Amino acid sequence: MGLAMPEGNTTRGNAPATARAYLAGFGNEHESEALAGALPAGRNSPQKPPYGLYAEQLNGTAFTAPRAANRRSWLYRIRPSVLHQGKFREIPAGLWRTAPDADARTVTEPLRWDPLPTPDTPQDFVAGLATLMTNGNAHLGAGIGVHLYLATASMDARYFSNADGELLLVPQQGRLVLRTEAGILDVAPGEIALVPRGYRFAVDLPDGSARGYVCENFGAPLTLPELGPIGSNGLANARDFLYPQAAYEDREEPCELVMKTNGALFACDLVASPLDVVAWHGSYAPYKYDLARFNVLGSISYDHPDPSIFTVLTSPSDMPGTANLDFVAFAPRWLAMENTFRPPWFHRNVMSEFMGLIEGVYDARPSGFMPGGASLHNIMLPHGPDSDAFEGASNATLKPEKQESTLAFMFESRYPFLPTEFAMTNPALQADYMDCWDGLERKFTAPGG
Repeated sequence: MGLAMPEGNTTRGNAPATARAYLAGFGNEHESEALAGALPAGRNSPQKPPYGLYAEQLNGTAFTAPRAANRRSWLYRIRPSVLHQGKFREIPAGLWRTAPDADARTVTEPLRWDPLPTPDTPQDFVAGLATLMTNGNAHLGAGIGVHLYLATASMDARYFSNADGELLLVPQQGRLVLRTEAGILDVAPGEIALVPRGYRFAVDLPDGSARGYVCENFGAPLTLPELGPIGSNGLANARDFLYPQAAYEDREEPCELVMKTNGALFACDLVASPLDVVAWHGSYAPYKYDLARFNVLGSISYDHPDPSIFTVLTSPSDMPGTANLDFVAFAPRWLAMENTFRPPWFHRNVMSEFMGLIEGVYDARPSGFMPGGASLHNIMLPHGPDSDAFEGASNATLKPEKQESTLAFMFESRYPFLPTEFAMTNPALQADYMDCWDGLERKFTAPGG
């Protein structure tokens, strides 16, 4: 296998990079070339591109999408994508499910799962993916799928492409090396990565195994939320999103491409790696983001602000102000509110909330919610701090307090989540989750009582 990168990158194969260079800026018009002069000058599709490459456009939005929302990139590759396909055969989807899922369950109570163990048997990222829940309808371009990945083997000469939606990866244990058509991303727990719809990529495991969460977004591509009264700065800053530099594989050997489309998996045999893009430019490419860079904003007077203040990325829906998907991160932060119950308050919500924990303790439910675990609170189901958290926060001496060594996140959606059969029959599902509120006592005292 030959792997070529811009000068200054020293990584080969699936070894982790020590100082990989990236392109910075969310949604920018980036450009990168692994060979000097590989990018055509002054045009996108010259009669004869440099180095005998093929010019190919990859569109993530319709040609006529408004300029601010339009996402497309030009790829200059050794072979066009029409040669990186073959006679596809359907293969088992394993535990991967797509909305609408005929076997999904309607639930009427909050749910919580323990972390799933990493298996002993070899399985790569695709084989080790299991769906916990879905919502919406992938065929209609609405909703999401929530998955766990439990991987113990690198993909090596196996590649994957998802035509159903973009993939937001949230590692919880073990680093990932994402080899993509646009280049390579090194992603560690505490970071997130996004692979756009249609991109071909492979996942390698420098630590031997990895566990984490995946959100498959069938709706509008994730973007930065509007800041409104916050102003021009804060939350996730555009400059902190990192895109890969071109790094092509000139790999002339048998390999396999797996494609997901309409909820099914198909595979075909290839004679060469599909990651043969020598140069590219545009706004449609994979990226990563370090959640430690999130600029947390909060109250410095009283009350706990709405959790929307923690939104990192959003996928808008056709209902203004109501998201198909919000990705929300609860990062380390200071709490300084006066005369305030500081954890998230009790509430019922028109949005559905899936939560995961990357590390540490979540302040509203300090026991039973473990790193690698998950919880679900669907539309209008009551939830809030457990009895221990309520008593502790109600009686705490209020002083500035740092929430440290913690990182939780939420996939929030306007559509109700429907757990899969796998999720509802898995031993990791906690049968006693709702007992965490049993210790909440009646404290009401009527006047003169």
